[in-house]
Amino acid sequence: MSRNSPGQAKPVHRVRGVDHAAFPTFDPNATVRFYRDVLKFPIVHSICAAGWGPERHPDFIHFFFDIGNGDRLAFFYYFGWSPQGDQTAPGDAWARLPHGTPEFFKNSRHIALNVGDEEDLLEYRRRLDESQWPVEMQVMHETIESIYTHDPNGYMLEITRQLRPVAPQEDLDAQLTIAALCDVTAGEAPSMDKLLTRKAELIVERAAAWEAEQPGWREAQRELI
Repeated sequence: MSRNSPGQAKPVHRVRGVDHAAFPTFDPNATVRFYRDVLKFPIVHSICAAGWGPERHPDFIHFFFDIGNGDRLAFFYYFGWSPQGDQTAPGDAWARLPHGTPEFFKNSRHIALNVGDEEDLLEYRRRLDESQWPVEMQVMHETIESIYTHDPNGYMLEITRQLRPVAPQEDLDAQLTIAALCDVTAGEAPSMDKLLTRKAELIVERAAAWEAEQPGWREAQRELI
């Protein structure tokens, strides 16, 4: 998208499109197989959140698929939490949410809109704060800064700006994280600790193959010592 020339006023409408749409998943293995393996959307980012949020908030993984044109599709997997026990029909789970379902789970289904810079983000904060729907949170994430509110229908809306480009190494880290997530959720009592342990094992298992694909890497490391 072209930027405004120096001195030219920015338009009233500053959103550049969808950054990501997000949903909870009850079955990360099936989710990864469907979006990555069947539809061929690569995994491009993940966040491991342990001890995050208000009291009794479960540990979770937030992972993203690249669906083209700079847009992403994201999912949350919450360790040890399910809205209604057996999730043999996850497609129906949202309609069966019991009374008292935590807000964090309801808010996991949201849309994030992208803006170009801090000025645009703060302009939307000003507009919201002067309305009936003021900003509820402003959060600095790993690679983005976001503001959040709920629209008149009760849906969470996120407006976000990128803080820095995502490095290829971070995409590789995300792929290892989701491989570990699929492994541990295929077993009993998955947890963040089990995921991190399995991820470390995958790093060791794949290190030799990675080094073989990087000519001169070992020699370069010795020169740094």
